[in-house]
Amino acid sequence: MTPAPNNKAGAPHGSPPDPTASPDSAPQADVERQLRAQLAALTGGLAPDDYLEAWWQWYLNVATQPPRQAQLAQSAYEKLLDTWQFAAQAASGSPLAPERETQGFSDEAWNVWPFNVYARTYANWATWWQQALAPSAADPKLARAGFAGRLLLEAASPANFLHTNPELLNKTAAESGQNLIRGLKNWLEDAQRLGSGARAPGTERFEVGKDVAITPGKVVFRNRLMELLQYSPQTPDVYAEPVLITPAWIMKYYILDLSPRNSLVRFLVEKGHTVFMISWKNPGTADRDLGLDDYVQLGFLDALAEVRRRVPRQPVHAVGYCIGGTLLAIATARLAAAGDTSLASLTLLAAQTDFSEPGELSVFITPSQIAMLEAMMNRAGVLESERMGGAFALLRSRDLMWAPAVNQYVRGERPQLNDLMAWNADGTRMPWRMHSEYLERLYLKNELARGVFSSAGQPVDLGAVRLPMFVVGTETDHVAPWRSVYKTCGLTRSTDCTFLLTSGGHNAGIVSGPVHPKRRHRLLTWSNATNTLTPDDWLQRAPPREGSWWPAWQRWLGEHSTARREAARAVGGSGAAAAALEDAPGRYVRE
Repeated sequence: MTPAPNNKAGAPHGSPPDPTASPDSAPQADVERQLRAQLAALTGGLAPDDYLEAWWQWYLNVATQPPRQAQLAQSAYEKLLDTWQFAAQAASGSPLAPERETQGFSDEAWNVWPFNVYARTYANWATWWQQALAPSAADPKLARAGFAGRLLLEAASPANFLHTNPELLNKTAAESGQNLIRGLKNWLEDAQRLGSGARAPGTERFEVGKDVAITPGKVVFRNRLMELLQYSPQTPDVYAEPVLITPAWIMKYYILDLSPRNSLVRFLVEKGHTVFMISWKNPGTADRDLGLDDYVQLGFLDALAEVRRRVPRQPVHAVGYCIGGTLLAIATARLAAAGDTSLASLTLLAAQTDFSEPGELSVFITPSQIAMLEAMMNRAGVLESERMGGAFALLRSRDLMWAPAVNQYVRGERPQLNDLMAWNADGTRMPWRMHSEYLERLYLKNELARGVFSSAGQPVDLGAVRLPMFVVGTETDHVAPWRSVYKTCGLTRSTDCTFLLTSGGHNAGIVSGPVHPKRRHRLLTWSNATNTLTPDDWLQRAPPREGSWWPAWQRWLGEHSTARREAARAVGGSGAAAAALEDAPGRYVRE
């Protein structure tokens, strides 16, 4: 297959050379890309010029505001005085303030000298730095300085080091140092796994097709980019309209088919829905030139055509998760522009179409950073899953980097993985062209929301979408902030749009199970395409409800399906047209 045509206006860094460009530009670009790739190997993929500029901008911001200088100086004096006063009284066992728990000093051992002095000093220092680095204006450079400062603060916490952490010292004394021996063994095992590419320890208890991704079904279609799974019916009759789910290709699809108790797929088939699922191929170097257009055509549109062939004369409920939802929105707009009526409804789960507010990910969305990533991907042909995981870990470094490192290498304790954690360790790669296009055209330039995005040479207008819509956001999502997800309804002309906000984050909020004691959600529907509410207005009007959002969505699907139900049909029945290729979960998910 030939690569998708390149649009000059939205061409990513490193796209195939423009034949109209200067003959010297291609070699120069190659040299620049090679230098960036070499620099990325030293910086872990971060663009150092972004952070140098951020710190300089922060310095200028402070230097030009004498009142702020005076405020920071006064605060520094107060924090220093408090530290000295506390240290003078600490020998008698002065307790720390209650907020110590939020800084990792929850154990009572931190109230004992000299550890209470360490904790109090760090808390004062951290509080002052957070005050100093808090942006006084909506400037992404200042936010980037704050991000870098937070990384340094969390790395310097006394909770991270054996000699300054009383919990670790007590444990080491109680075990006569055996915890350190186990920790060294864990570190050596992890270093070996990193070199060999083996999976994380504990994930062997969650084997795909045996422990997770076990809802019965068949692979009914396969091309070079995806397999289409059709799940076996669990009820004697089913809704006439099938459900086609497009997951993100930055993750394995079975996040939506984990253990039986929290499998969205199983929940749907047990409620009488005919469910199809796209399982993306884990791309390799040979797939480097697959672009967004390929994912639209070989992914969703090919899958839709197969679903329509197997369930003829019935429109399809289309569901997209994360970046899969963004892809689905693009494909839906293309179908709408062509007058295609294949879809019955559109459901988007934690998926953005307007990237003007990317949340915490904004620290990674700069021309320099994207050029750095593009150089890394161009050399390998793909972006390895470890790079993506590392970026997300930086956003929550204390919880995702330092605490796990201390637990495994100092305490000597391996985490007890659950199914969601094991899935998270089963990473995927991304092709060079697709990821470059995605970052530059959608994140950096926000072409889709601005109405200048094109696919297959045709403009993509989300305003052409008039389908009933169900959009889900999650409260603590740092990948797709809910206020950004909320904007989707306003970009379309749907006169039947429901927005649901659930507790939890990008993954755990979606994978909530049909019954979840810790989940709550808000839900509101409006039918006026030209008068949508602002996010804050919506939040005030939507009352909180206890429980998982799954039953609410399933009821919505039922209400937007025909009342007539059909007899369930076996998957992979007789005849060449209905034959299945193999049992689910298929081949691609194991790569």
